[in-house]
Amino acid sequence: MNEFVEAMAQVPTGVTVVTVKDERDDVGATVGTFTSVSLDPRLVMVSMENTGYLNELLLRRDRWAASVLSAGQKAIASRFATAGRPGARLLLAGTPHHRGKLSEALVVDGGVTALEAETVRVLPAGDHTLFVARVLAVDYVTPGLAPLVRLRGRYRPVG
Repeated sequence: MNEFVEAMAQVPTGVTVVTVKDERDDVGATVGTFTSVSLDPRLVMVSMENTGYLNELLLRRDRWAASVLSAGQKAIASRFATAGRPGARLLLAGTPHHRGKLSEALVVDGGVTALEAETVRVLPAGDHTLFVARVLAVDYVTPGLAPLVRLRGRYRPVG
């Protein structure tokens, strides 16, 4: 493993599923970089690999949802991280979820928080694209749940 990858594996990151509604289907992926950028205005940022289909969709569709997973949602994180995965509706079959009112994207229930966002700026960043987005709505916050994080190449609960 290269030294930079190993160094970054030492930094815990929250596990988030980003979803977007396409004309044909719902698409989503597990991301390791989702963060708050500004409180006023309320801005968040997600980093996506340039080669993924979700990246392509986010370049065309401005509105999307981010569901920050809780410690008990490791299986959901794995489903959305698998290469060649089916559409998000199939991945969430049997899992509590709802459609965001403003983004129309699927929102995973039972996480630590979920929000809907609208991209306001797209920044190329090496082999990734950074999407800076205005928060349209906070769907829910459940502060009593422990978040799921990725650390040293594995999903781990916190707390």
